[in-house]
Amino acid sequence: MTSELNNIERISETLDSSYHAMHHFISDSNWDARAVMDKVAKDVSRSLPKQTLTGLLIDESGWEKKGNKSVGVGHQYCGNVGKTANSQVAVYGSLCNGKNASLVDCRLYLPTSWTSDSERCDEASIPIDERVFKTKQELAADIIKHQLEMGIAFDFVGADGLYGNDAAFARKINNMGIVYMLDIHSDQKIFLEKPELYLPERKTAKGPAPKKLKANTDHFAANQYIGLLKPSDWEAIDIRDSAKGVLKGMFHFKTVYIWDKNINTVEERLLVISKRKTKEGEEIKYSFTNASLGQYTKQAIAYMQAQRFFVEHSFKEQKQILGMDQFQTRKWLSWHHQIALNMMVGCFVLKEKLFNQDEIPILSARDIMDFLKFKFYKEMTEERLLRQLKERHIKRHRDIDYCYSKQ
Repeated sequence: MTSELNNIERISETLDSSYHAMHHFISDSNWDARAVMDKVAKDVSRSLPKQTLTGLLIDESGWEKKGNKSVGVGHQYCGNVGKTANSQVAVYGSLCNGKNASLVDCRLYLPTSWTSDSERCDEASIPIDERVFKTKQELAADIIKHQLEMGIAFDFVGADGLYGNDAAFARKINNMGIVYMLDIHSDQKIFLEKPELYLPERKTAKGPAPKKLKANTDHFAANQYIGLLKPSDWEAIDIRDSAKGVLKGMFHFKTVYIWDKNINTVEERLLVISKRKTKEGEEIKYSFTNASLGQYTKQAIAYMQAQRFFVEHSFKEQKQILGMDQFQTRKWLSWHHQIALNMMVGCFVLKEKLFNQDEIPILSARDIMDFLKFKFYKEMTEERLLRQLKERHIKRHRDIDYCYSKQ
């Protein structure tokens, strides 16, 4: 929970608590951040209603930073600013069922500029066994494996194109016996028929013999394939209810094949393409899944593809409302302490929403935090708080009624 200035000194003043004790609690005390995250994962898993398929959604998030002392900081791609920047980046897992979601795991990404510099790792107090470079896909696989080992129940894994375009990552999830729904880039190469790989015959006696395999059929980029489709190849599907009405889309499903040239294997995928109208025009999304239409309905597969919205919503709540991007920690331990505490608060917020869903179905994280600030900080009168919540909920109901009336 944060005060308006989002720092330990201001919080300590407002709560009349010891600044040094609070600083020690975050920076140096030896409580186990991983144990807290694991408790959060179990609590979220138990709390989520099992109304539909539960997803473990993977995504990375980052923060711009100044200087080079913050653990993991480096000149790297930061999705929050949409470009390469001096930043910290971590991979997260969020459990989601329907509209309910909460972050349950994270792994800080350490660039090679850190893992290859023992002195720098010493300064940030990074544990010895963590000083091994891992790609974001490897960190994501660690999250999935860890959640499975804890017995956390989920029906599928979802992730964006960074993970979907990595055939080895998809293969790793498939080998775990887990269904995946992974977005892919629009230029992903696909074969419409299973290709046979062959080594071309030597054309002349001179020169080296051919070493590269070739496919006996042509491939397409996913965004080229979509141009071959007729209107009758698309199917309208109602995905789920949302605050802005029923979420709808046009979907196309096609069994395709990819050629992983790293290991020279041909693998089958179900290609899922969706088209949805947005304020900006039309959004087209391409995904690969190992689910089959014999195993799941088209609506269930469409739902899995659309659920990635909620990991982004989890980040939005954590950063804009719960202050996850407001801390100024530098060392490994304090960074993980802060993230674990944020996840714990996120779990609390989820439970409050679920507990009050019958009486206040549109209760938001901001509503809950405003109430807690009123109780703890006394920064507003009770009359002002209730008036503010009432006005906010009237506006939300008006927006929801308007969206459904347009359908």
